[in-house]
Amino acid sequence: MSTMPTVFIPHGGGPCFFMEWDPPDTWDKQAAYLRGLPEAIGQKPKAMLVLSGHWEEDVATVQTNPAPDLLFDYGGFPAHTYELTYPAPGDPLLAKRVVELFDAANIPIKTDPLRGYDHGVFIPLKVAYPEADIPVIQLSLRSDLDPEAHIAMGKALQPLRAEGVLIIGSGNTYHNMGIMMRAMQNGGKDGIAGQDFDAWLSDTVCNTDSEARNRMLSKWADAPGGPNAHPREEHLIPLLVVAGAAGSEIGKKTLEDHVMGAVESAFQFG
Repeated sequence: MSTMPTVFIPHGGGPCFFMEWDPPDTWDKQAAYLRGLPEAIGQKPKAMLVLSGHWEEDVATVQTNPAPDLLFDYGGFPAHTYELTYPAPGDPLLAKRVVELFDAANIPIKTDPLRGYDHGVFIPLKVAYPEADIPVIQLSLRSDLDPEAHIAMGKALQPLRAEGVLIIGSGNTYHNMGIMMRAMQNGGKDGIAGQDFDAWLSDTVCNTDSEARNRMLSKWADAPGGPNAHPREEHLIPLLVVAGAAGSEIGKKTLEDHVMGAVESAFQFG
């Protein structure tokens, strides 16, 4: 098995891919991207490690649950969206390997034997890998959301890619929910938000100098439109972990979608 790529994916809004929406095609482009992810990856992972914008701990924490339940951590959606299933097995041995890598890098880490998969994990994976036959573990963000610390986390995880593990950052490149909800209500009359930040982010991720890329990503809040795109940055930080795990590989933009009045993108390294 060759070295796995590493990816940052948008996970949509709540259980958006499994319910009716207005307009009906709102999430079609992102769903198609997720369905095409296995082909883009090019080989079946032995396991997947996912960092979602919906799990934060004071110290990076890895899920050791061998059979995680689903955390329906969204509200106000149709009843059937609380009956979705995704019975992928956990992988305690992979979690142990993550602990070893973090210990070697002097990065504090804890384990959680009870944690289930939040919707930033099971919703996109249910589209991309619906068979749920690949082991999945989740790694939390640090609640301080420190950019350099998360890039360092990614660097520590890099060896996993040569061991058949697909590292996935799951979030959104634009996550100003106030503006997005307003766009839904007014039919997008205000235009597409986040284009200045998306242009900067795309140029930065695709920078041919990986060290310069990571330095720029660590200063994302100084980018054009950065604070507007992310009033709080938990949905962006998984991308920084992915960039750290990419090593010297150059990123490429694999999706640009305009949804709920904003631009959302996906990126892949390798």
